[in-house]
Amino acid sequence: MTLPDHHLTQGERRIRSFHPHWKRLIGPAVALVLIAAASGAALWFIPSDWQFALYARAAVAVIALILLTIWSFTPYLRWKNTGYVLTTHRFTISRGVLNKSTDEIPIAKVNTVSSDQTLVERMLGCGTLTVESASDRGEIVLRDIPHIQDVRHDLFRLVEDASDGEIDGR
Repeated sequence: MTLPDHHLTQGERRIRSFHPHWKRLIGPAVALVLIAAASGAALWFIPSDWQFALYARAAVAVIALILLTIWSFTPYLRWKNTGYVLTTHRFTISRGVLNKSTDEIPIAKVNTVSSDQTLVERMLGCGTLTVESASDRGEIVLRDIPHIQDVRHDLFRLVEDASDGEIDGR
């Protein structure tokens, strides 16, 4: 996904790779349906015998395309190009469509791992993961993490193994 296997160090193993939770795509999907319905209705109600019908239809299509790009396509690309990779040595957070931003937190530098979930997030199985590390950035808050309890458990286990000097429980 965001960290190719050839970028892993010797002895490093990928534990899990994931995108933010799919709930981030609900708004863009609703916007897609509403824009398509509104533009279809606008095209339907433009009289065909009107002298400016061609220009009006072109304007509706251009406006619909702009709105789809802003409210549906761009958020989808942001979601698709945001990735998290948890390995035995690091936690990598990668963001960006045109410009790429990657943060890597060495597992040995992680101090605290905590999670928060609202009632809706508990029903959806996602939440907010807070990772506090001994670095310049200190605390990193990651929202809409899917399978939050499993991710938190894996990350905590890796932190404990790193502090004990073990790798993968060995």
